[in-house]
Amino acid sequence: MTIRDFFRPLSVAQDAPVYGTPVETADGSTIITVASPGGWLRPGMRPIGVFVVHGGQVTWSAAEDNTRIALLGETIGLLSAVIATLAVLRRPPWPDLALRRDGSVGPR
Repeated sequence: MTIRDFFRPLSVAQDAPVYGTPVETADGSTIITVASPGGWLRPGMRPIGVFVVHGGQVTWSAAEDNTRIALLGETIGLLSAVIATLAVLRRPPWPDLALRRDGSVGPR
């Protein structure tokens, strides 16, 4: 068995979506879940969305990953804080400030 043969089933399985068992609700709607199989770094199934069939019409509702959106916001905030801290440590604003005779503080 070569390395290429070992990885081939994984690449084929990642491309195909997996459809769940249709579930009928009390109001007559049928819900079909759609997921994507995970890979080496993300085991398990990753939800993509839901098909809802109601009254002969089909609608698609995409799944939102709110944790990924929140993590992106936190990462951007942390990165901006680190960049601002490095900028202040590299060139602090206080060496250029001086106390004047009139009691005010300003640049030299």
